[in-house]
Amino acid sequence: MRYCFIVFLFVSFFAQAQDSTILINKQPFTLAEVVVRNNFDYKKLLNQIKEDTSFYKAFRNLHVIGFSSYNDIKMLDKAGAVKASLTSKTRQNRLADCRTMDVLEETTTGDFYDSKHQFNYLTPELYASLFFTKGQVCGENNIVKGRNLSASNKSGIEKHKEQLKMLFFNPGKKIQGIPLIGNKLDLYDEHANKFYNYRLDIVEYHGKLAYVFSIVPKEELSGLKKDNIVIDEMTTWFDMKTLEVMARNYSLSYKAGVYDFDVSMEVEMTKFNGLTVPSVLRYKGNWDVIFKKRERAIFTATLFDFKK
Repeated sequence: MRYCFIVFLFVSFFAQAQDSTILINKQPFTLAEVVVRNNFDYKKLLNQIKEDTSFYKAFRNLHVIGFSSYNDIKMLDKAGAVKASLTSKTRQNRLADCRTMDVLEETTTGDFYDSKHQFNYLTPELYASLFFTKGQVCGENNIVKGRNLSASNKSGIEKHKEQLKMLFFNPGKKIQGIPLIGNKLDLYDEHANKFYNYRLDIVEYHGKLAYVFSIVPKEELSGLKKDNIVIDEMTTWFDMKTLEVMARNYSLSYKAGVYDFDVSMEVEMTKFNGLTVPSVLRYKGNWDVIFKKRERAIFTATLFDFKK
């Protein structure tokens, strides 16, 4: 209680302070006064934030532990009504370097599955690749160093799924192979400086001090320049001690001739046995890809009861 009061005073004291702008590798960053007054190497900090892998690692950590999950997936029609859904409780088991999954409860509506009990939609397929285990999977680890997400060796629907994963795990990084927008996803190159504002602050998050790094489009952009915007907002909270991601909110949208999408996600992390792992993920999306039917979906994953 005393700690939370001190945090409140600390954050409130600097709430009205003025921002400062600095250049790092010709890229402008806005620093809240509380960041400047801390007198640390914020250039090194910002570079670490740009190269962060802890968000991806948090999901890789799910491959080496057991956990339970409440799963709530709803597919919507154009009026926003539910046309298919799944609610379930699953349990991932980790034993002898292998993981399996038990479906403890499950209810579906509409055409969520086809006659062969396969997903009728791509959104649940992506969800399943993140949180469900099919059969027995062995020999995995949670190492991310040297592990590069790539869709270059895939084709068709598997390539689209891999690109969606890359967009999910590395928002703000360039993704090859997505027509018209692949380069526009890179938020840290010199080109992006013309379109986005970057700000670093210190805030209280769930009773802890955290760095909060936000990226938003510049308000004064003209119509043509707005065509370069794919990331509508990305805000990430980092643990001040470890620099691991504590939470991330982001939204993306774009319209092109062959596809369009409007997606937002919120991810909250927790700690288990020294590992950072996701605890809640909320998604809302509306997208259309050539040769696929438009999908409108919302889902929530709630993870708990983590075990070694």
